[in-house]
Amino acid sequence: MEIKKNISLKAYNTFGIDVSASNFVEVSSVENLKEVLLVNNKPILILGGGSNVLFTKNYEGLAIKNNFKGIEIVNENQDQISLKVGAGEVWHEFVMDCIENGYAGIENLSLIPGNVGASPMQNIGAYGTEVKDLINEVEAFDLRDNSIRIFSNIECDFGYRSSVFKTSEKGNFFITAVTFKLNKKAGINTSYGAIEAELVRMNVSSPTIKDVSNAVISIRSSKLPDPKLLGNSGSFFKNPIVAEEEKNKILINYPNAPHYSQPNGSFKMAAGWLIEKCGWKGKRIDNYGVHDKQALVLVNYGGAKGSDIYNLSTQIITSVNDTFGIILEREVNIL
Repeated sequence: MEIKKNISLKAYNTFGIDVSASNFVEVSSVENLKEVLLVNNKPILILGGGSNVLFTKNYEGLAIKNNFKGIEIVNENQDQISLKVGAGEVWHEFVMDCIENGYAGIENLSLIPGNVGASPMQNIGAYGTEVKDLINEVEAFDLRDNSIRIFSNIECDFGYRSSVFKTSEKGNFFITAVTFKLNKKAGINTSYGAIEAELVRMNVSSPTIKDVSNAVISIRSSKLPDPKLLGNSGSFFKNPIVAEEEKNKILINYPNAPHYSQPNGSFKMAAGWLIEKCGWKGKRIDNYGVHDKQALVLVNYGGAKGSDIYNLSTQIITSVNDTFGIILEREVNIL
């Protein structure tokens, strides 16, 4: 295992921002990680799939690429199965493996970029499903005392695109594995977004989990650019949660504004719609801009600086606040 010097991180972030790390190493076991930490005295950056980070400058520390692999059955009965999955596994490949084996519940999360380790950190979600409803526990390495800790679902303190790993325990843990509880008997969820319409277009009347996955992949592919072809991190902003009074004020002038009621009486507004209404959709500035099919997605057309994209996001936040009185929050981590 070698700690490399002055390594470009362009290939390790889906925005394709060309910055460097003064030190870089890949680890695939707890023993690797302990060995690295024993000789390291620099700040640490943990990299997974690089799909939720925007680099605005070089990283003057140690970037550790999480390559923990493996999928292990830890519990199984007639109706359910629990899988312990290495944090370095590619998320979409894991989803496809589950579908191939008939494990249901995760199909609505198809084609989300990134690795398994980021799924609990971000509480990733799409099309009516959040990963918090599938996670049984998270295994993590405590960077402060080199111990292994198991977080139960409750201890993860999941919220909207958030968890304890982004709040009170931010920077304290290196996620090594996630255990998911999935169903062997499918309970199809097609009620959110355009899934039902896409299934009709596909001429599918009795969908399987594979059909739902195919529909999600088709929808996402039609709206979201492939990071391998066009630098981006998927959704750059969170959908804002507002009080009913705020929602009603917007509906006075925009009666068709998308909004979704939440269990606590608040409402989720569609950030992409808000951004589009402010005129940002498809706007290009030199070699970066806002995607022309989904206003939530900021893109690097090639050679852009992270600071350019960050400044663009600031302009968008200001514009939406001026127009709607809503302050958007970035979903992407800024470094």
